[in-house]
Amino acid sequence: MTPRRTVARTVTATGTALHAGVSVTMTIAPGAAGAGIVFRRADLGVDIPALYSHVGETRLGTVLEQDGARVGVVEHLMAAAAGLELDDLLVTLDAPEPPILDGDALSYLTLLESAGLAEQPMARQIIRVLRPVTVTQGDASAALLPAEAASYRYDLSYRVIGEQSYAFAFSRAGFKAEIAPARTFGFLSELDSLNRMNLARGASLANTLALDENGVVNRDIQRFADEFVRHKILDAIGDMALAGAPLLARFEGRKSGHGTNNALLRALFSDSGNYQVTEA
Repeated sequence: MTPRRTVARTVTATGTALHAGVSVTMTIAPGAAGAGIVFRRADLGVDIPALYSHVGETRLGTVLEQDGARVGVVEHLMAAAAGLELDDLLVTLDAPEPPILDGDALSYLTLLESAGLAEQPMARQIIRVLRPVTVTQGDASAALLPAEAASYRYDLSYRVIGEQSYAFAFSRAGFKAEIAPARTFGFLSELDSLNRMNLARGASLANTLALDENGVVNRDIQRFADEFVRHKILDAIGDMALAGAPLLARFEGRKSGHGTNNALLRALFSDSGNYQVTEA
């Protein structure tokens, strides 16, 4: 039996919410065995399970909703939890998003590692994908394919950035070295309009790779030449973690985003013949 895992002790981080731009304190505590990852809005008294079925919005981030409460931009923290193969966590927030920290998953992963890891008295389950599932939205597509090990491939195409591709065979060490450090990115030309919609108010040149018509503005914080496609894989790992258990599958994405990723999970679970839940 492979046991479920959680953190060994409670840890806390304070920072700025990416979109709301407000100060937020986040506490991550050991989760009850079998409870999965749960986000608690302490200011509203609402718990929201980190599941694809609770995703209510995917514009510029994955937003979980329940009983009128929302938690946005969960994908970076979810990716870090998946990268450490954690199953049960209680994440308590006093604002509508986790802090953006460094705009990556590595900052969350480091925080989780500082808490130590602990095994749970319950077997870990996995979701084995049995047949190909594909969704297409315009020129974007995403697929989950049967595989004997978890892996990810993404093909990116953006103005200024051009085309980038990356393939990642999942491992904890590989995630920490290759994927977790990749920062989020955005275009300076869109910032004013986003701010008018109360979005990206916490974005800065310290936590976001900023692009203009000439390329990366803040190259001093860029960690990889292909950081953009790596971050897209980071997002996909975080979004796929909302399946509720690790997926044994190959993920392939092309120009896809949070909306496509959520549609892919909904398509997967729409037919019980697509998957099998089994002990790890």
